[in-house]
Amino acid sequence: MKLIYTHENRFLVNNMKNIVEGARIPVVLRNEYAIGGVGDLSPFDVWLELWVMEDEDYDLAMRVIQDHIGTSSNTEWTCDNCGERNASSFDICWNCQHAR
Repeated sequence: MKLIYTHENRFLVNNMKNIVEGARIPVVLRNEYAIGGVGDLSPFDVWLELWVMEDEDYDLAMRVIQDHIGTSSNTEWTCDNCGERNASSFDICWNCQHAR
């Protein structure tokens, strides 16, 4: 088994688990219940971890993760209707309510 993803946000790790499993790669979560050890353990030691079960699936799993991360855009967009700049998280223009 090899570690393929970890993050302090458990939602992000579970989301990545769903994405990797969607590519039919068997994975397992570790540290699901380690949060109770905070105080005795380093905060980094209790982060939820996603591990690929078969070592030969590691490269494919990492590509799936990188492809997903690469499609997440953090760039602003310009409204076609009014020309206003909007944050990447907006699907509707904050100025004119025109769809992205």
